Amino acid sequence: MALAAPKPPKAKKKTKTKKVVKKIVVSKKRAPSLSVERQLWDEGHEVVVGVDEVGRGAWAGPLSVGAAVLPRDRRVYKVRDSKMLTEREREAMFDRIAGWCLAWAVGHATQEECDELGMSAAQKLAASRAIDGLGLTPDRVLIDGNWDFVGGGNTRRIVKGDALCLSISAASVLAKVTRDRMMRAEAEHFPGYDFELNKGYPCPRHKMALQAWGPTSIHRRSWVFMEHLPWGVRPTEPAQAALFGGSVSEPTGE
Repeated sequence: MALAAPKPPKAKKKTKTKKVVKKIVVSKKRAPSLSVERQLWDEGHEVVVGVDEVGRGAWAGPLSVGAAVLPRDRRVYKVRDSKMLTEREREAMFDRIAGWCLAWAVGHATQEECDELGMSAAQKLAASRAIDGLGLTPDRVLIDGNWDFVGGGNTRRIVKGDALCLSISAASVLAKVTRDRMMRAEAEHFPGYDFELNKGYPCPRHKMALQAWGPTSIHRRSWVFMEHLPWGVRPTEPAQAALFGGSVSEPTGE
């Protein structure tokens, strides 16, 4: 009687290990809190400043940094990261936030300074001007993101801080509205570029205007997009090219 050959052992299935990536999910319904500020106040830090940047990715206009110092005993509701609010909502919130703050300021780096210094140095300059404009000496500074563009040894970086931390959210709205108003004011001097709509940021109509009429006096002329214009200027600052797919890495703000 013939015996059947034994079946080969089943190969063990390879188990795939899934890489878990933690993401901070924020929504418009979730209000930023004062938890970080309260912790610092309880530790004896009297002047806690929230800082945020706007305009880093724009083709035209200034790079702006907002700074806000909030009171302990009063609260303005419905404050959110400026990116989560519509332009109308931000404008409606502006005076309420400005009147609520113990101190606030917005510092700017001009388009010329962005070209001459590079974006990292320009952002540090705008932040320095914002904090100097407060008229107060900060005990601690809360920064949106993972790059310390303030320095001084008294900063704390908070990823998604503009959505989670109330003083940073307030600073983001103040900076965004201030810069938007500046760009709307510039629009009448440069018809056809739609600065009142795009605020200097990239969009198809902005690109068409550049191709048709070239850069204005408020465009950042060393950026990589200028290389493709008929009368453009080749970018001289490689760090700016990195923001548009270049090979040079640079810490980002917003």
